[in-house]
Amino acid sequence: MAQARLSMQQIVQARRRAGLVARSAEREVFRGNFDLPPDDDRHRFLFHVHGDAGVGKTFLVREFEQMARERGALTAYVDESAGGVPEALAAICRQAADQGLRFKELEKLLVAHRERRHEAELAALAALDPEPEGGPSAGGLALARAGLAGLGLIPGVGAFTTAVDPAQLAQGADRLRAGLGARFRSHEDVRLVVSPESVLTPALTEELAGAASSVPWIVLFFDTYERTGPFLDRWLHDLMTTDRYGALPANVVIVTAGQHPFDTAVWGGLSDLVTVVPLAPFTDAEARSLLADRGVTAEPVVTEVLRLTGGLPVLLSTLAGTRPTAPDDIPDPSATALDRFLKWERDPARRAAAVWGALPRWLDADVFRAAADCPEDQRDELYDWLGGLAFTDGRAARLRYHDVVRAPMLRWQRTRSPRGWAERHLRLAGTFRRWREESEGGRDSGELWADREWRELRLAESYHLLCARDTRAPGTVIRDLAEACEQGGPVAERWVRLLGDAGRDADWAMVTGWWRELSEALARGGPGAVLDRMLDQVPVPSAGHRAPGGLASRARPGPRAVSHDDADLLGSPWPGAVTGVDQGAHPVTADECVAHEEPPVPVTGDIGLGAVLSPSLAARLHRDRAVLAATRGDYRAAVTHLRQAIRLAPRNAGFRALSGEYHRVLGLHSAAIRDLREAVTLTPGHAYAWASLGATRLALGAPAAALIALDRALELDPDYGWALIRRARVWRELGEAGRRLADLDRAVALQPDSPWAHCERGDALRAAGRDEEALGAYDLALALDPGYRSAYASRGVSRFNLGRPADALSDLDRALELDPSYTWARTQRDIVVRHHQG
Repeated sequence: MAQARLSMQQIVQARRRAGLVARSAEREVFRGNFDLPPDDDRHRFLFHVHGDAGVGKTFLVREFEQMARERGALTAYVDESAGGVPEALAAICRQAADQGLRFKELEKLLVAHRERRHEAELAALAALDPEPEGGPSAGGLALARAGLAGLGLIPGVGAFTTAVDPAQLAQGADRLRAGLGARFRSHEDVRLVVSPESVLTPALTEELAGAASSVPWIVLFFDTYERTGPFLDRWLHDLMTTDRYGALPANVVIVTAGQHPFDTAVWGGLSDLVTVVPLAPFTDAEARSLLADRGVTAEPVVTEVLRLTGGLPVLLSTLAGTRPTAPDDIPDPSATALDRFLKWERDPARRAAAVWGALPRWLDADVFRAAADCPEDQRDELYDWLGGLAFTDGRAARLRYHDVVRAPMLRWQRTRSPRGWAERHLRLAGTFRRWREESEGGRDSGELWADREWRELRLAESYHLLCARDTRAPGTVIRDLAEACEQGGPVAERWVRLLGDAGRDADWAMVTGWWRELSEALARGGPGAVLDRMLDQVPVPSAGHRAPGGLASRARPGPRAVSHDDADLLGSPWPGAVTGVDQGAHPVTADECVAHEEPPVPVTGDIGLGAVLSPSLAARLHRDRAVLAATRGDYRAAVTHLRQAIRLAPRNAGFRALSGEYHRVLGLHSAAIRDLREAVTLTPGHAYAWASLGATRLALGAPAAALIALDRALELDPDYGWALIRRARVWRELGEAGRRLADLDRAVALQPDSPWAHCERGDALRAAGRDEEALGAYDLALALDPGYRSAYASRGVSRFNLGRPADALSDLDRALELDPSYTWARTQRDIVVRHHQG
């Protein structure tokens, strides 16, 4: 790429920058780096700029970018508008093209990534089907969302922490990869979705290598790193220090800028590669230099600006941009921050627009119309004016005020007119509530919480209710936080941050205290620790306490109920069926297990967190904690939490059904039957409880009793795939080969992405002597889940039956490699070996 000749304007700007005192040391360090060849020990490949909001990080980064271009560098700038590595690479491609270089291969891969990701988003929840035996028996949807978030498949989330531990996320990721493998045309298509950086980054390094021969330097800038660092930091580290993505040209320099210091856990051992650039407010000399450059030189005005801004660059730039000519004739020591920021803006409509625009945490034109009290024909013009102010950031899709400016504006409004403050926030809350309700479209709770835009509207509505000090808002937010914890770490973090933002902006010490408690818990142990912290605040009922609507008048099922069948419960009338709809071993929806909750507890005065936790909400928290424990395989802890939930909400059939299922997984069949019979007594139409009861009866060696329960579950819900597979096992015990295969054929038709269903069907075909057909079923199961040990072992037996002992040994060895304690596989392998040796 030929180096473009500088224009007159660029030369003038460069000379003016050279005369600036502000950040001169930082600029000199960066400029001097270009005078050192990459193999010089003094050369640095990475610069990290950090400092508080408003301290001028972005301004300095833009200065660095201009300096790099003056040295002939190819540059690209990425900020928080990129929601992940693919979006960052797309920004780099666009800016390279603007400078005369096309990264054609990378552009082509980015198009393919967007297409494949769209397909994956339509199918991912079905593909994330937990293995039924020994895996989590509930929380499948929460796990699927956590896996999607961890893999960066939920738009705008990136690869952040999740609700489940790393091992569980890895297990979910493997199942997602397997499911996508059955849908996509090639392995690379799958990688473009589940690990796009593994495909896209090698293309980036090749494109940069090609560009490196035509430019002296390549400089990549990553701004607002406090937002982008969670998904870029480890990726940049691997890109720069490992050969995972190929060779990076030595003339590449990386610049990151954010509010936080460098993460020493990632970069601590690489100090010889990095220059850290900490920024503080301007010194007196630097501030005066900036003001002089903007034409503000009158000493009384300069003195006043320095006093008002404290040297904070964003405020200096704001006030200097108004070109003041004289200080206020009558200084007012109680002048508010608003007067300081807009002191020389005389247009009352603009001053009011700046005040109104500060109320929401983010703005677009629609939100501004709801916030602003101005004529309709002025709103678009005023919104555009706001976007051009130094203290607003409009580079992303939504406009945001700099924190150092917004906070004083909010304080001014709140203290000047408390009633007006509350009325405006209530009006904004009503607007966001209306938009949220319009977006719901009859969807259930699970679908809504998976919708990022719906969550944003819910957050905004709750923020404004808290700012208005609506007495029921704290309880509503805590209830939502319980649901957010099920969605994973990033979503839970947004709700915890909501408490911090609203507590600070409304000066509500109680809410701020809750935020402090819960944010510490989140940082310490993720969403599970948040739920634990809330549960710590719940008073434990005394041993003699009986919750309203309890079951004290009804004796628990005795030994006969445990050892016989459940025909005595069949005569009960029931309402509509209750069943799970998620994928999983035995899925349960969140709504099914939630008690009928009272309205949120109104807040009067400053109270502790436990005071807003009604018994039903506390029961819900225990249930959510149980699901999170089960996703980690800790069913004993899950049962303990459900015991507390049942104590608080004894008539909730969903809690008892889930407790029964977890007892079944633990092999505690008597306890499972007691819980499950109580569930169907409370809710006779509870298909989930009937199905789990049938599975428990079968585990006790009572297929006839199991058939009664599973028939009832399928009568209530004929499309209940989990119950069909369980009933097929009953038909196996009863010697009904035709009925067994018929149920499995229907289960596969209902759940074509279930490896369990295909493997069970293969077993039925093998038992019927149809080993060739069985191989096809096992192949499908393994295509969906390459780590499915049972499918390998069963396929090995069918291959042996077909006279292919070598292939059989290969499959059985693979099953034992996956699970060395797999007794049935070892027994079958011994049979094959003896036959081969004999």
